[in-house]
Amino acid sequence: MALSAAEISTSGAQRYAARWTRAIARRAFVPMSSDEVETLLTRHVVRLAEALRADEFSAEPAREVGRALVDANLTDPGTLNWSLRALADHLVDDVVPGLDRPDLAARISESQAALAETFATALRDRTFAQQERISRSAWEARNEAEQALRDSEARFRAVFSGAAIGIGIADLSGHIIDVNQSFTAMLGYTRDEMLAINVADLFYAEDDPGMWQLYKELIEGRRDRVRLEKRYFRKDGSELWTDLAVSLIRHDDGRPRFTVAMVQDITERYALQQRLRFQALHDPLTGLPNRTLFFERLEAVLRDAAPDRRVGVCFLDLDGFKAINDTLGHDVGDKLLIVVARRLAEAVADTGSMVARMGGDEFVILVADVDEDGTAVEVAESALRAVADPVYIGAHQLAVSASVGIVDRLVSEGTATDLMKAADTTLYWAKAEGGRGRWARYDPDRAAREATSTALATALPSALGRDEFVVEYQPIVSFGTGEVRAVEALVRWQHPTLGLLAPDQFIGLAEETGLIVRLGQWVLERACVEAGKWHTEFPQARMTVSVNLSARQVSDPEIVDQVAGALEASGLPPDLLQLELTESAVMATGGEPVRALRKLANTGVRLAIDDFGTGYSNLAYLRQLPIHTLKLAGPFVDGMRSHDPAAVVAERIVDALVRLAHALGLSVTAESVETPEQVERLTALGCDSGQGRHFGTPAAPSAITELLRATG
Repeated sequence: MALSAAEISTSGAQRYAARWTRAIARRAFVPMSSDEVETLLTRHVVRLAEALRADEFSAEPAREVGRALVDANLTDPGTLNWSLRALADHLVDDVVPGLDRPDLAARISESQAALAETFATALRDRTFAQQERISRSAWEARNEAEQALRDSEARFRAVFSGAAIGIGIADLSGHIIDVNQSFTAMLGYTRDEMLAINVADLFYAEDDPGMWQLYKELIEGRRDRVRLEKRYFRKDGSELWTDLAVSLIRHDDGRPRFTVAMVQDITERYALQQRLRFQALHDPLTGLPNRTLFFERLEAVLRDAAPDRRVGVCFLDLDGFKAINDTLGHDVGDKLLIVVARRLAEAVADTGSMVARMGGDEFVILVADVDEDGTAVEVAESALRAVADPVYIGAHQLAVSASVGIVDRLVSEGTATDLMKAADTTLYWAKAEGGRGRWARYDPDRAAREATSTALATALPSALGRDEFVVEYQPIVSFGTGEVRAVEALVRWQHPTLGLLAPDQFIGLAEETGLIVRLGQWVLERACVEAGKWHTEFPQARMTVSVNLSARQVSDPEIVDQVAGALEASGLPPDLLQLELTESAVMATGGEPVRALRKLANTGVRLAIDDFGTGYSNLAYLRQLPIHTLKLAGPFVDGMRSHDPAAVVAERIVDALVRLAHALGLSVTAESVETPEQVERLTALGCDSGQGRHFGTPAAPSAITELLRATG
């Protein structure tokens, strides 16, 4: 009879299923969760119990268990082993306790056999099914791969044969395996002829030396690809420029196998590039290299040459070219430049030098290898001779000359910019020396002096604002009494890096820049202030302060007001201020400056001519000016130190000048007095006073104060 639900232990079935689940989990990986396995097995445990209790026994539930285990992928051998043993050991006691049938053992054995048989059959069927699927997939994959390979080969052959660019395949020995029609058409060979050529035969001596090295690195496996521009020669000998890309094909294990070269004809593009480069690097008028190419070559020489090698530059500029352009027109000027360019190139052709046009009428010659014997000078002189020959342009015969600045130095002694800057400076020297057809050679000492002068000229305006100038005073002594009658105010520049600079190092720069007016006014005001203090403290000394005025100051319409303002601010009496003017400045004045001098003299200020005798004074004109003192130029006084006939001449000149000055009612001060013998001779000649190292060098205001205190 069938087992009722009440006669089956539900808790026992669950307990049995739970034990079954744990046994499975201990023996193998379970692709389901524990709850899912337990639910599955509980259902089958109940079916097994019903079959064992039924009046009509059926092993089908056991078969279902075998199939279910395989379907759930619970196929570990240990799972089957536990399932068979547990069917006999635990099922009856846990699920249908008290079941006692004479055929129970037979039913259990039959259930075990059915479960094992079904498990094995299901597992075999599944294995066969899986093998079938794998085999079918493998066949399908192989068919697909073969088809893909056939398609790939077809595509490759279509691309290889129909490509517009040349394609060639070669083995590692350089033997060409295959080429397409485009490659053979480019070079003008047949395919069979190309297959007989080795890659090495396509390299030429004129190629870049690094090209062959790149190819060697490729076939050795050190590179996977190379791309460059390469020249080939066609079968007919004509030149072909290509964009060449070579790739390395490897074996599966990474070993180099063969190379594939793809070649594109860029002959027209290359020719265009060359034309554009020529135009970019050459002067369109003369065809000579231009500034850009010149600097490229110069920098290459400086970079690649040995440090002890010498390089030279000759910077050439035509003399008077602007006048030719202005009078005869730019067309004639351009034709002249073309002739000069050709002559220069021919003149230096044998020396290996390069001629370039820098612009306008300026040319430069690069002497890449200069020896100690003056190769650069020889090149410059050759260029000057070539330019000097008459030039005939139409009906015009033109006499042309040039000036050249020459620089030659070691490669290690500076950059291209430094070299050209020096050449430009030297060209300026050649032109400044006067005349035509001259050359000058670079002098680093002179350049350093000029650089210092330029730096000083730049720093002058701000130096006055930073109060970097000081005034020192040199005594002027009476030859008759030996007393200090006056002092001359001499400006000095206390430069922050160069130290104390004398006037001859910056006064000329101040005159060139126009700063001399501001500087002169500052010196005037400072000197009046110091002299005012001395007059207040030592009124009985009646010491005059002498201040230099530049030609620009004399021409300044406000000079009278400036002097008056300085006197008023300092409290210095006008007769204790002496203004010194150079002889050339006085003789060049006229109109308003002369009136200004007379106004100054009318205020009581004394006027003196400095460095008298060095110019071309008109004594009659001088007599009309309100001058009080002549200061004899130092060279006359210095000439009186020797004992040769020249000293006698110098003494006679001084004697004549003193007599003339006294005849005009002027006092005379001798400058540059350095020896007692000069003092003795000047006194004998009737000179009134003198200044120089014999009486004292320029000193600070405090030193003059101490001198007045000591003599007062």
